[in-house]
Amino acid sequence: MVNNDMVDKLTLKGTTTVGVVCKDGVILASDTRVTMGFYVAHKHGKKIYKIDDHLAMTIAGTVADAQRTVDILTANAQLYKLNMGRPIPVSSAARLVANLLFSARYIPLVTQVLVGGVDETGPHVFSMDPFGSLTEEKCVATGSGSPVAYGVLEDKFRDGMTVEEALPIVVRAVDSAMKRDAASGDSFNVAVIDAKGFRELTEEEKKKLLAK
Repeated sequence: MVNNDMVDKLTLKGTTTVGVVCKDGVILASDTRVTMGFYVAHKHGKKIYKIDDHLAMTIAGTVADAQRTVDILTANAQLYKLNMGRPIPVSSAARLVANLLFSARYIPLVTQVLVGGVDETGPHVFSMDPFGSLTEEKCVATGSGSPVAYGVLEDKFRDGMTVEEALPIVVRAVDSAMKRDAASGDSFNVAVIDAKGFRELTEEEKKKLLAK
């Protein structure tokens, strides 16, 4: 059986991911460095995954466990749409992941997940730990760089901001974590989910936000 201290050490060994809820959508962001201890295994790892047009998730922790979680959620979101004739609600998607993590609690899937999106009830971001604890957040960061990211987010982010207002803050939070946390770095990705659907920012857009 795995104890809590072991899971914390495994989950927080790398990565910075951020999720914020805005008045008109959701922003998810992450760095791209993949580490194995002090070894940088990959400089451009994917940590933000599109699940559906209205739904996405970020991953932190053990890559294999995280990717399995992504695959299960993606398949179930598509099955829900086929069976019900409408997209899966964000809260239902988050609960599905939480149930998956909880069911594996004795041999945990060592991953910390953010599920974010926009549905009929508005924009939402949910955070889950490896044991399936589920909390809805307005502003959240995960991974080893999260203490640095929180320093920026709690100073600058305010509830009720628009996506345009919050984007420079989110980018600054991830960039600050990349500069201070050795397990986060190289580059970053940002995704926006709003009434128009899911989209990832281009390199040009990210450079402009960094310049601000």
